[in-house]
Amino acid sequence: MHRRDLLILTAAVPALAQNTSWKPQVFDAHQNETVVALTELIIPATDTPGAKAALVNRYIDLLLLEGPAAERERFLEGLAFLDGYCIRRFAAPFVKCPVADQTTVLEAFDANTTGDTAPGHRFFRMAKQLTSRIYYSTQIGYAELNKGGRVPIAYGCTHPEHQA
Repeated sequence: MHRRDLLILTAAVPALAQNTSWKPQVFDAHQNETVVALTELIIPATDTPGAKAALVNRYIDLLLLEGPAAERERFLEGLAFLDGYCIRRFAAPFVKCPVADQTTVLEAFDANTTGDTAPGHRFFRMAKQLTSRIYYSTQIGYAELNKGGRVPIAYGCTHPEHQA
């Protein structure tokens, strides 16, 4: 992801979050559902909202739409590989598999210890990178980063009257 992509994302954050009639422009309905499930496994909801609540899928769709065609193709090929791998292994596409099976597949892609997971490994690295960068660029992710006063002192105001 390039600086330009982050600027596009930052400008789009309020509009995407408020748009209740949003429809993906790059993904079809199945691909979008897959991206929602995938990103939520990467950054799940815990005591704080996860990638699904932060609408990470919408921002990935926007970045792929506005970004280089090669990146868009790489991501879409990765989604297809993910579904194909799940169908061969579990007789169902990724989103139709139980969460335990989805996690098993992603762990296999992450470890990349067998020859048949190399394309999945490259895709999963890309998906993790996009998910984390986008999540922490949203209001939800930013709040998570700064929860409990975790702002580094170097970024905080040093004037005594502004110290808590």
